[in-house]
Amino acid sequence: MSLIDISGNLLFVAFIAYLVALLFFGGSIKQSNATGKNTEKWGKAAIVVTIIGFLAHLSYFVTRWIYTGHAPVSNMFEFTTAFGMFIIASFILIYFIYRVSALGLVALPVAILIIGYAAMFPREVSPLVPSLQSYWLTIHVITAALGQSILAISAVAGLVYLLKVVDMTKPSKQRFWLEAVMFCLVVVVGFVAVSSTFSAMDYESKYTYVDKEGKSREMIYNMPPLFGMNGYEAVEEHGMSPLVEMPALINAKKLTTVVWSLLVGSILYVLIRLIIRRRISAMIQPLVKRVNLQLLDEISYRSVLIGFPVFTLGALVFAMIWAQEAWSRFWGWDPKEVWALITWLFYAAFLHLRLSKGWEGRKSAWLALIGFGIILFNLVAVNLILAGLHSYASN
Repeated sequence: MSLIDISGNLLFVAFIAYLVALLFFGGSIKQSNATGKNTEKWGKAAIVVTIIGFLAHLSYFVTRWIYTGHAPVSNMFEFTTAFGMFIIASFILIYFIYRVSALGLVALPVAILIIGYAAMFPREVSPLVPSLQSYWLTIHVITAALGQSILAISAVAGLVYLLKVVDMTKPSKQRFWLEAVMFCLVVVVGFVAVSSTFSAMDYESKYTYVDKEGKSREMIYNMPPLFGMNGYEAVEEHGMSPLVEMPALINAKKLTTVVWSLLVGSILYVLIRLIIRRRISAMIQPLVKRVNLQLLDEISYRSVLIGFPVFTLGALVFAMIWAQEAWSRFWGWDPKEVWALITWLFYAAFLHLRLSKGWEGRKSAWLALIGFGIILFNLVAVNLILAGLHSYASN
């Protein structure tokens, strides 16, 4: 068995361990709610299995690094799996500081979904493109991912906070938006489901198109194309033809993936609602009824205090230094650069509102969720749909 195969097996072990740990965390909280006492046995088992999963995940990262000869963060599969690993690391650290088991009910599913999302991208090892052949790949990308993972814990604490305080029995804007968060999580599940299905079918359609420089290129769809690239022509077509032609700025293949995910995710959401006969957020709410709201608010705030400077270094400072070396300019208004700036400005505003305006509790929790939503938009929509100098990341 080669080193890359061992690396893949370790990632699978980590994925399974996180699923098992999630069950233990659920059991710990359910027992605590039923007896009114902390159930250390379940909680200890949950964190031990989580740590085992993290060690397997870290071993995957190290073995793939050894095999490739560079930090495994050069494409969507590698970066997203690393992002999930850093979220787990941040959660473990927070858990040992605050001992809040309810965080595991959200942090672990988020990491599991992110790993499942990563698994849908090509995992083959390929040579680095010239712009990535730099030690700044390791410094910039890993630091940015670490900062985002710490900010993700802020959103996790914020979501648990809102699940407890929002009244699910009365119609309100907060109830609507909280359920919208649940819908987005189901859409990720939809992405994994639709990608796995068409992958198992070995679906493939080939088209040529004209890029923004006027050159003819080939694009291979791995699911029925809904959108076609500029000036597309079929090379090897299966099933339906693209319904809409997109301009060169939009990656039609990735947009097709996003729309398919939304369609399948919406169907899954409706089916879940029909089965449980209530909102998903209302189903989860009883599990967090005993959490300490003041403690959750502190966790959310402190996560931003730590994650914001780390993100600033990785996504802005180190990124601009690397951009100067690679493209001879610090800033170029590339879509990824713009959204990194938007993310930074948002969290700067978060801290300003928290410190000067006293936005605590619900307001702070909602801001934490919105901030992580911006991070995910950058990870998913910007990487998958918009073309730019960072388009290599969508491979």
